[in-house]
Amino acid sequence: MKKRIISKLEIKGPNLVKGINLEGLRVLGKPSFFAKSYYQDGIDELFYMDVVASLYGRNSLLNFIKLTAKNIFIPLTVGGGIKTLKDIRAILRSGADKVAINSEAIKNKNLIKEAVQMFGSSTIVLQILAQKKLNGKYCCFIENGRQSTDIDPVDWAIEAEKMGVGEIIINAIHKDGTGSGFDDFLVKEIVKKTNIPVIASGGAGSYSNIKNIFTETKVDAVCISSMFHYDLVKKEKKNLSSQKFSEGNIEFLKKNFPNYKGESCSIRNLKNFLSKNSVDCRLV
Repeated sequence: MKKRIISKLEIKGPNLVKGINLEGLRVLGKPSFFAKSYYQDGIDELFYMDVVASLYGRNSLLNFIKLTAKNIFIPLTVGGGIKTLKDIRAILRSGADKVAINSEAIKNKNLIKEAVQMFGSSTIVLQILAQKKLNGKYCCFIENGRQSTDIDPVDWAIEAEKMGVGEIIINAIHKDGTGSGFDDFLVKEIVKKTNIPVIASGGAGSYSNIKNIFTETKVDAVCISSMFHYDLVKKEKKNLSSQKFSEGNIEFLKKNFPNYKGESCSIRNLKNFLSKNSVDCRLV
Protein backbone atom coordinates (compact mmCIF):
# COMPACT_ATOMS: atom_id res chain seq x y z
CA MET A 1 0.00 0.00 0.00
CA LYS A 2 1.28 3.44 -0.88
CA LYS A 3 1.66 5.95 1.94
CA ARG A 4 -1.23 8.40 2.08
CA ILE A 5 -1.17 12.17 2.46
CA ILE A 6 -4.37 13.47 4.05
CA SER A 7 -5.44 17.07 4.55
CA LYS A 8 -7.46 17.89 7.66
CA LEU A 9 -9.95 20.72 7.29
CA GLU A 10 -11.18 21.96 10.64
CA ILE A 11 -14.55 23.67 10.26
CA LYS A 12 -16.24 26.16 12.54
CA GLY A 13 -19.54 27.45 11.22
CA PRO A 14 -19.06 28.35 7.53
CA ASN A 15 -15.28 28.74 7.74
CA LEU A 16 -12.05 26.79 7.63
CA VAL A 17 -10.15 27.54 10.84
CA LYS A 18 -6.82 26.68 12.42
CA GLY A 19 -5.43 27.12 15.92
CA ILE A 20 -2.53 25.99 18.05
CA ASN A 21 -3.04 23.12 20.51
CA LEU A 22 -6.70 23.18 19.39
CA GLU A 23 -7.13 26.72 20.79
CA GLY A 24 -7.23 30.26 19.38
CA LEU A 25 -9.05 29.30 16.19
CA ARG A 26 -8.45 31.74 13.33
CA VAL A 27 -10.40 31.94 10.08
CA LEU A 28 -8.41 31.01 6.98
CA GLY A 29 -11.10 30.94 4.31
CA LYS A 30 -13.91 28.91 2.81
CA PRO A 31 -13.57 25.11 3.11
CA SER A 32 -14.74 24.46 -0.46
CA PHE A 33 -11.91 26.56 -1.91
CA PHE A 34 -9.26 24.68 0.08
CA ALA A 35 -10.78 21.25 -0.65
CA LYS A 36 -10.85 21.91 -4.40
CA SER A 37 -7.29 23.25 -4.39
CA TYR A 38 -5.97 20.23 -2.49
CA TYR A 39 -7.80 17.82 -4.76
CA GLN A 40 -6.26 19.45 -7.82
CA ASP A 41 -2.83 19.36 -6.18
CA GLY A 42 -3.00 15.60 -5.59
CA ILE A 43 -4.19 15.03 -2.03
CA ASP A 44 -5.09 11.40 -1.33
CA GLU A 45 -7.90 11.97 1.18
CA LEU A 46 -9.71 14.78 2.96
CA PHE A 47 -10.66 14.77 6.64
CA TYR A 48 -13.43 17.22 7.56
CA MET A 49 -13.61 17.96 11.27
CA ASP A 50 -16.42 20.00 12.87
CA VAL A 51 -14.47 21.49 15.78
CA VAL A 52 -17.51 22.77 17.66
CA ALA A 53 -19.80 19.80 17.04
CA SER A 54 -19.33 18.27 20.50
CA LEU A 55 -19.89 21.66 22.13
CA TYR A 56 -23.21 22.15 20.35
CA GLY A 57 -24.22 18.50 20.26
CA ARG A 58 -24.47 18.17 16.49
CA ASN A 59 -22.39 17.83 13.35
CA SER A 60 -23.18 20.56 10.82
CA LEU A 61 -21.08 19.35 7.89
CA LEU A 62 -23.69 17.51 5.83
CA ASN A 63 -24.02 20.29 3.26
CA PHE A 64 -20.24 20.62 2.99
CA ILE A 65 -19.94 16.89 2.37
CA LYS A 66 -22.69 16.81 -0.24
CA LEU A 67 -21.03 19.65 -2.14
CA THR A 68 -17.56 18.12 -1.86
CA ALA A 69 -18.64 14.62 -2.90
CA LYS A 70 -20.16 15.97 -6.13
CA ASN A 71 -16.90 17.46 -7.32
CA ILE A 72 -14.10 15.63 -5.55
CA PHE A 73 -13.52 11.93 -6.09
CA ILE A 74 -11.23 10.85 -3.29
CA PRO A 75 -12.06 9.32 0.12
CA LEU A 76 -13.70 11.71 2.59
CA THR A 77 -13.64 11.21 6.35
CA VAL A 78 -15.92 13.25 8.61
CA GLY A 79 -15.63 13.76 12.37
CA GLY A 80 -17.12 15.81 15.17
CA GLY A 81 -20.24 15.35 17.30
CA ILE A 82 -21.06 11.84 16.10
CA LYS A 83 -23.19 10.24 18.81
CA THR A 84 -25.50 7.68 17.21
CA LEU A 85 -25.84 5.20 14.38
CA LYS A 86 -28.30 7.65 12.85
CA ASP A 87 -25.58 10.31 12.78
CA ILE A 88 -23.21 7.92 11.02
CA ARG A 89 -25.82 6.93 8.47
CA ALA A 90 -26.61 10.56 7.66
CA ILE A 91 -22.96 11.43 7.11
CA LEU A 92 -22.34 8.41 4.89
CA ARG A 93 -25.45 9.14 2.84
CA SER A 94 -24.18 12.67 2.30
CA GLY A 95 -21.17 11.25 0.47
CA ALA A 96 -18.54 10.55 3.14
CA ASP A 97 -16.62 7.29 2.97
CA LYS A 98 -15.63 7.10 6.65
CA VAL A 99 -16.52 8.63 9.99
CA ALA A 100 -14.03 9.48 12.74
CA ILE A 101 -15.29 9.16 16.31
CA ASN A 102 -13.56 10.35 19.47
CA SER A 103 -15.72 11.55 22.39
CA GLU A 104 -18.67 9.21 22.01
CA ALA A 105 -16.39 6.22 21.45
CA ILE A 106 -14.98 6.76 24.94
CA LYS A 107 -18.35 7.52 26.53
CA ASN A 108 -20.22 4.69 24.83
CA LYS A 109 -18.09 1.81 23.59
CA ASN A 110 -21.18 0.00 22.34
CA LEU A 111 -21.48 2.65 19.63
CA ILE A 112 -18.20 1.46 18.11
CA LYS A 113 -19.20 -2.18 18.26
CA GLU A 114 -22.63 -1.53 16.76
CA ALA A 115 -21.24 0.82 14.09
CA VAL A 116 -18.65 -1.74 13.00
CA GLN A 117 -21.32 -4.42 12.81
CA MET A 118 -23.70 -2.22 10.81
CA PHE A 119 -21.36 -0.28 8.52
CA GLY A 120 -18.15 -2.35 8.47
CA SER A 121 -14.69 -1.81 9.93
CA SER A 122 -13.40 0.10 6.91
CA THR A 123 -15.97 2.82 7.58
CA ILE A 124 -15.24 3.41 11.28
CA VAL A 125 -12.15 5.37 12.30
CA LEU A 126 -11.11 5.97 15.90
CA GLN A 127 -9.80 9.47 16.48
CA ILE A 128 -7.53 9.81 19.50
CA LEU A 129 -6.72 13.24 20.92
CA ALA A 130 -3.74 12.72 23.20
CA GLN A 131 -1.95 15.11 25.53
CA LYS A 132 1.47 14.58 27.10
CA LYS A 133 1.43 15.42 30.81
CA LEU A 134 4.21 16.98 32.85
CA ASN A 135 5.18 13.57 34.24
CA GLY A 136 5.75 12.26 30.72
CA LYS A 137 2.64 10.10 30.59
CA TYR A 138 -0.18 10.53 28.10
CA CYS A 139 -3.94 10.77 28.44
CA CYS A 140 -6.85 10.95 26.01
CA PHE A 141 -8.99 14.06 25.69
CA ILE A 142 -12.57 14.39 24.50
CA GLU A 143 -14.83 17.29 23.45
CA ASN A 144 -12.20 18.52 20.96
CA GLY A 145 -9.58 18.83 23.68
CA ARG A 146 -11.73 20.52 26.30
CA GLN A 147 -12.02 17.60 28.73
CA SER A 148 -9.36 15.16 29.91
CA THR A 149 -9.77 11.50 30.80
CA ASP A 150 -7.57 9.00 32.65
CA ILE A 151 -7.36 6.76 29.57
CA ASP A 152 -3.95 5.93 28.12
CA PRO A 153 -3.99 6.41 24.31
CA VAL A 154 -1.93 3.27 23.59
CA ASP A 155 -4.23 1.09 25.72
CA TRP A 156 -7.26 2.70 24.09
CA ALA A 157 -5.91 2.03 20.59
CA ILE A 158 -5.38 -1.64 21.44
CA GLU A 159 -8.90 -1.94 22.85
CA ALA A 160 -10.47 -0.15 19.87
CA GLU A 161 -8.77 -2.50 17.45
CA LYS A 162 -10.33 -5.43 19.30
CA MET A 163 -13.73 -3.74 18.89
CA GLY A 164 -13.21 -3.68 15.14
CA VAL A 165 -12.31 -0.13 14.12
CA GLY A 166 -10.70 0.04 10.69
CA GLU A 167 -8.00 2.61 11.38
CA ILE A 168 -6.77 5.09 13.99
CA ILE A 169 -5.97 8.79 13.72
CA ILE A 170 -3.67 9.85 16.55
CA ASN A 171 -3.49 13.60 17.10
CA ALA A 172 -1.04 14.95 19.68
CA ILE A 173 -2.67 18.08 21.14
CA HIS A 174 0.62 19.44 22.48
CA LYS A 175 2.02 19.33 18.93
CA ASP A 176 -1.04 20.40 16.96
CA GLY A 177 -0.55 23.59 14.94
CA THR A 178 2.96 24.22 16.25
CA GLY A 179 5.00 23.02 13.29
CA SER A 180 7.44 21.42 15.75
CA GLY A 181 7.08 17.86 14.44
CA PHE A 182 4.96 14.85 15.33
CA ASP A 183 5.08 13.08 18.67
CA ASP A 184 7.17 10.28 17.18
CA PHE A 185 7.33 8.28 20.40
CA LEU A 186 3.56 8.07 20.84
CA VAL A 187 2.94 7.26 17.20
CA LYS A 188 5.60 4.56 17.25
CA GLU A 189 4.09 2.93 20.35
CA ILE A 190 0.62 2.76 18.80
CA VAL A 191 1.95 1.42 15.50
CA LYS A 192 3.95 -1.29 17.31
CA LYS A 193 1.01 -2.48 19.40
CA THR A 194 -1.77 -2.48 16.79
CA ASN A 195 -2.25 -4.19 13.44
CA ILE A 196 -4.54 -1.72 11.68
CA PRO A 197 -3.63 1.42 9.72
CA VAL A 198 -2.43 4.32 11.90
CA ILE A 199 -2.54 7.95 10.77
CA ALA A 200 -0.19 10.45 12.43
CA SER A 201 -1.58 13.94 13.00
CA GLY A 202 -0.52 17.05 14.87
CA GLY A 203 2.76 18.90 14.49
CA ALA A 204 3.89 18.46 10.87
CA GLY A 205 6.17 21.40 10.16
CA SER A 206 8.83 20.32 7.68
CA TYR A 207 9.56 17.89 4.86
CA SER A 208 11.90 15.96 7.15
CA ASN A 209 9.21 15.63 9.87
CA ILE A 210 7.02 13.80 7.41
CA LYS A 211 9.76 11.70 5.86
CA ASN A 212 10.95 10.61 9.31
CA ILE A 213 7.52 9.67 10.60
CA PHE A 214 7.07 7.41 7.57
CA THR A 215 10.52 5.81 7.65
CA GLU A 216 10.90 5.48 11.41
CA THR A 217 7.41 4.51 12.60
CA LYS A 218 5.80 2.71 9.66
CA VAL A 219 2.59 4.72 9.84
CA ASP A 220 0.21 4.30 6.91
CA ALA A 221 -0.61 8.00 6.47
CA VAL A 222 -0.08 11.52 7.77
CA CYS A 223 -2.80 14.08 8.33
CA ILE A 224 -1.64 17.66 7.71
CA SER A 225 -3.27 21.07 8.21
CA SER A 226 -0.97 24.05 8.74
CA MET A 227 1.74 23.22 6.19
CA PHE A 228 -0.78 23.06 3.37
CA HIS A 229 -3.14 25.76 4.63
CA TYR A 230 -0.48 28.42 5.07
CA ASP A 231 1.10 27.65 1.70
CA LEU A 232 -2.25 28.18 0.00
CA VAL A 233 -3.06 31.27 2.07
CA LYS A 234 0.26 32.86 1.11
CA LYS A 235 -0.50 32.28 -2.57
CA GLU A 236 -4.10 33.46 -2.32
CA LYS A 237 -3.83 35.90 0.58
CA LYS A 238 -5.18 38.90 -1.31
CA ASN A 239 -8.20 36.97 -2.59
CA LEU A 240 -8.91 35.32 0.76
CA SER A 241 -8.62 38.45 2.88
CA SER A 242 -11.02 40.29 0.58
CA GLN A 243 -13.78 37.70 1.07
CA LYS A 244 -16.75 38.50 3.24
CA PHE A 245 -16.91 36.43 6.41
CA SER A 246 -20.05 36.40 8.52
CA GLU A 247 -18.27 35.30 11.70
CA GLY A 248 -14.92 34.41 13.24
CA ASN A 249 -11.50 35.98 13.82
CA ILE A 250 -10.22 37.14 10.42
CA GLU A 251 -7.37 39.35 11.67
CA PHE A 252 -5.01 36.40 11.30
CA LEU A 253 -5.48 36.50 7.53
CA LYS A 254 -3.88 39.96 7.47
CA LYS A 255 -0.74 38.78 9.29
CA ASN A 256 2.04 36.35 8.51
CA PHE A 257 1.24 33.55 10.97
CA PRO A 258 3.54 34.79 13.77
CA ASN A 259 3.02 31.78 16.05
CA TYR A 260 3.65 29.10 13.43
CA LYS A 261 7.27 27.92 13.39
CA GLY A 262 7.06 25.37 10.60
CA GLU A 263 7.47 25.39 6.84
CA SER A 264 4.65 25.58 4.33
CA CYS A 265 4.49 23.56 1.14
CA SER A 266 2.26 22.30 -1.64
CA ILE A 267 1.07 18.71 -1.75
CA ARG A 268 2.78 18.16 -5.09
CA ASN A 269 6.18 19.31 -3.80
CA LEU A 270 5.86 17.24 -0.63
CA LYS A 271 5.08 14.08 -2.59
CA ASN A 272 7.99 14.65 -4.96
CA PHE A 273 10.30 15.07 -1.97
CA LEU A 274 9.01 11.92 -0.28
CA SER A 275 9.36 9.88 -3.47
CA LYS A 276 12.97 10.99 -3.87
CA ASN A 277 13.58 9.89 -0.27
CA SER A 278 12.27 6.34 -0.70
CA VAL A 279 8.75 6.91 0.63
CA ASP A 280 6.31 5.22 -1.73
CA CYS A 281 3.39 7.59 -2.25
CA ARG A 282 0.98 8.31 -5.10
CA LEU A 283 2.55 10.96 -7.32
CA VAL A 284 0.47 13.55 -9.16
